[in-house]
Amino acid sequence: MTAPTAGDRLLRATEFLDHDSDAVQDLVHRVLPDGGRGMSDIERARALYYEVRDGIHYEVYGADLSREGLKASSVIERGMGFCVHKSIVYAAAMRAVGVPSRLYYGDVRNHLASPKLEELMGGRVFTFHSLTTLLLDGKWVKVTPVFNALLCRLYKIKPLEFDGRGDSMYHPYDEEGRRHMEFIRSHGEFDDFPYDLVVGGIRRAHPRLFESRDTTARGSLVADATGQDVPA
Repeated sequence: MTAPTAGDRLLRATEFLDHDSDAVQDLVHRVLPDGGRGMSDIERARALYYEVRDGIHYEVYGADLSREGLKASSVIERGMGFCVHKSIVYAAAMRAVGVPSRLYYGDVRNHLASPKLEELMGGRVFTFHSLTTLLLDGKWVKVTPVFNALLCRLYKIKPLEFDGRGDSMYHPYDEEGRRHMEFIRSHGEFDDFPYDLVVGGIRRAHPRLFESRDTTARGSLVADATGQDVPA
């Protein structure tokens, strides 16, 4: 029997990257009805990138950080989450179409957070910011399918694009030339979501962000940006 390769390992369904679930399979089928037949891996990666970036609402508030809530299928069913959630969905979707994927975590300094979010986070350093890494055409690339286009417009940030060939990480400056986000520490890459490391690390670094053990404080990034209440 041939031993499994690293590529085989990075295509497996896992507890969190549950691409064998109906929810992940349905998302992939909606974007690629025939499974992307005739498309390259890069073309499939780009199509699914924009679906996750804009099809799942980015929201830090009211986020579910339980083990069940962080499964790709659960995030899709809820339709919202922040970088940790959305990167899990994208990694799972890419494995579903045969592209090896991993999860990457790093601490970032975010210069454009709202005053409310900065207070809850305890400053501008956000720990365990998440993105996805993919093996495309024999090269690993970093991909960030996180801030959807609506929020980018509200916060005057250029939407992050992905050409399938180079790294797609946060632009260091916004549309007006103000510093946006910078990576200050790497926590590395992982084959599956390291729940205790990431969720435990976020709890320790940002205790005021949590309303309960597994749920972040109520609010709305849209409301923070517009000054208007958004119906729950």
